[in-house]
Amino acid sequence: MGMITEPSSTKLLSRTGDRSKLGLVCITVSKAVRYRTMTRTRYLKLSAAERETALRELYLSNLTRLNAAISFCQANQIFLYRMPSGLFPLSDMEDGIGQTILAEMAADLAAVGRRSQQLGIRMVLHPDQFVVLSSDSPQVVENSIKILTQHAQIMDLLSLPRSAWACMNIHGGKAQRTSQLVQVVNRLPEAIKSRLTFENDEYAYSAEEILAVCQQAKVPMVFDAHHHICHEKLESYDHPSVAEMFYAARSTWKNPEWQLVHISNGEAAFSDRQHSEFITVMPSIYREAPWIEIEAKAKEEAIAALTNSNW
Repeated sequence: MGMITEPSSTKLLSRTGDRSKLGLVCITVSKAVRYRTMTRTRYLKLSAAERETALRELYLSNLTRLNAAISFCQANQIFLYRMPSGLFPLSDMEDGIGQTILAEMAADLAAVGRRSQQLGIRMVLHPDQFVVLSSDSPQVVENSIKILTQHAQIMDLLSLPRSAWACMNIHGGKAQRTSQLVQVVNRLPEAIKSRLTFENDEYAYSAEEILAVCQQAKVPMVFDAHHHICHEKLESYDHPSVAEMFYAARSTWKNPEWQLVHISNGEAAFSDRQHSEFITVMPSIYREAPWIEIEAKAKEEAIAALTNSNW
């Protein structure tokens, strides 16, 4: 399979330079970007022939919708898109039907992925909460690796590069398991580890703790300023530690111009963990962030509001 080549390096942003590229997370508030799914319960009620027909139609529909999402991003000058983790549901079933269908769709998948890269739209992924590489349960770790393997396979089929450009971003999982987490990461197949990034969270892994994981495992860190202020009980995104952790996270990126950060605002209060509709407060240091995923309920409307502001 021919893998797409990563975009060439670009200069880092400065406070007076080019603006950060803002990212859309999965779907839009409007119906422009939406996906279909199917429950495991419904699937198991179908005959083998019905399963094949249903999954083929669903996968083709979602691939068309992914292509439409790329078109939406292009039309709205959005250059970062987080794909949904359930893009091709039930491809992990033991009957192997989903895997067979995806293999048959390889050429169409590659064409869509290459189109995104030709348009300069970076595509990333955030696997679901069931990925816990630091679990005490070998079965949970094994299942987590299985999930990541499936995601990596889909990214390969989309002809996305095996690098942090097309990152698969996860949380640390169970707290105080740094050594175990690093050991598991170091055993991961290249298709996964080459794309893996870790993000700090509000509970288990502070920015400093996940930084240590990233440094030891030699994978990039995605800094989330809102998770940081919630974890540390801070009252401002401009607390000195926000800039400190931003720069520390940047040091983990082999290509600093690919550094990705996240932002959300609290819904009911500054430190509320629930996401607000829009981003009304942004860390000043994020003016130096090349890529920012906007985790706001208003989705594309929040991106447009930021784009039109002088934040």
